[in-house]
Amino acid sequence: MTQQAPTTREVHYRFATPAMGHFPGHHRSTRGESGFEFRGHASLLDAPDPRRLDLHASLRDPFGNWVVRVYSQRKSIPVVVVADLSASMGFAGTRRKLDVLADFVDSLGWSAWRTGDSFGFVGCDGAVREDVLLPPTRMRGVGATLAQALRGLDLEGESARGLLSASRYLGRQRALVFLLSDFHLPLPEVEALIASMAHHELVPVVLWDPIEFSLTAQRGLANVVDPESGRRRLVWWRPALRDRWLAAQAQRREALLHVFRASRLKPLFIEGDFDADAVTRHFHS
Repeated sequence: MTQQAPTTREVHYRFATPAMGHFPGHHRSTRGESGFEFRGHASLLDAPDPRRLDLHASLRDPFGNWVVRVYSQRKSIPVVVVADLSASMGFAGTRRKLDVLADFVDSLGWSAWRTGDSFGFVGCDGAVREDVLLPPTRMRGVGATLAQALRGLDLEGESARGLLSASRYLGRQRALVFLLSDFHLPLPEVEALIASMAHHELVPVVLWDPIEFSLTAQRGLANVVDPESGRRRLVWWRPALRDRWLAAQAQRREALLHVFRASRLKPLFIEGDFDADAVTRHFHS
């Protein structure tokens, strides 16, 4: 069994809607009758548990029925990472995006196990990658094992269209889904991707790098590579072009925010290293 590294930081996430699962867990639910959160009253015939008989409510009942208190039981949920594994995710700036993704998976897998939730992973380039597909499981240490496999993965896909098929692997139960990508996709594809996962609670996670839209040098020749197609182009890097690239980054961010807000989604931007505390703040701010 894989032992969890002591340096793995835990993420504390929330599920906004009542959990609808069948296994006991951490999240609020409107199901069950053996919990501790008061949900309301019911007739003794509908909830036959005399231990929870409420005498005051029974005396107030206009039909003279015996009334019992009903309590909700906390439930567990599936937590799933849907990840873009196209070639652009291999970009290496201050850190390689794939390593940031692996850190996220390691931390979230450990956090899901600690919370009592199942954890799954669906990685896609042009199609769903079966070699890293992980159905939701409660096994300890799967996040660390998967993260190690991701660090050694070859990213050669020229697109991330397989993300549109990822919803088929999420199951029927409403899940907390983290969609990790650099979102260098046409906006109509982003909108279609969000629509395909509308049944689930979706958290878009945008992975960018600080030098992805800029260069350290002020001017000079720069060899620019398109990571998706592998095409190279020699560019004369000058302050005016730098400003245009920075403006393009700001425009892209605003366009993505507009798409996410239209679906009432709150995105998380990770620009640089993975920070577990920043993910926690995303849910508690």
